Amino acid sequence: MMSRFQNIINNETPVLVDFFAEWCGPCQTMAPILKQVKNEMGEDLIILKVDVDKNNKLATSFGIRTVPTLKLFKSGKEVWSGSGIYPVSALKHLIKQHTSK
Repeated sequence: MMSRFQNIINNETPVLVDFFAEWCGPCQTMAPILKQVKNEMGEDLIILKVDVDKNNKLATSFGIRTVPTLKLFKSGKEVWSGSGIYPVSALKHLIKQHTSK
């Protein structure tokens, strides 16, 4: 998973990683929000969902302590990170703010 993950986040297209857990209520709240963000941003964003229970090593390597935690990568570099629930408009604003050249 780690090398595949690395390949994905090294993309020129911004990658929003959603570290989540199946049992997490706020994570379930974020799912349709992320879907809407993806629908609205289309090709300008890749969303990668990482189940922390199934990918514990990966989550640990990124210091994930709470779910949901979102991390935004551009060309392999982490440009933003946050935990909790974000509305669609705030999330889109954060993504554009941290990835526009």
